[in-house]
Amino acid sequence: MFEQRDDALLSRKHFLLRQLRFTALAGLLLGVSLGLGVIGYHYLANLGWVDSLLNASMILTGMGPVSPMPTNLSKLFASAYALFSGIVFLTSAAVLVAPPFHRIIHRFHLDTDSDDS
Repeated sequence: MFEQRDDALLSRKHFLLRQLRFTALAGLLLGVSLGLGVIGYHYLANLGWVDSLLNASMILTGMGPVSPMPTNLSKLFASAYALFSGIVFLTSAAVLVAPPFHRIIHRFHLDTDSDDS
């Protein structure tokens, strides 16, 4: 997926394409997670679609719930979704920063290797 230590630095065009793919992957991960939250809030908490979207969005971004949960099942779902969302948010952030971080480290290693020769 990434170039190895002995490989040349990826061209800017290919790097930007890689970053675009990783951004799409992070967006897909967030979108699927948001969709799961919306469906869960709609069917388990009996919220309307817009309120379900609001609650799922707020939980996914770490802001906290908006609507009170009427049943124990909806409270359990909200708790599980909050834990899941924290992991998804951190994973998405890691996916977004992986290509530039790798490029910086790879460039550093290329500079170090040329200094050693």
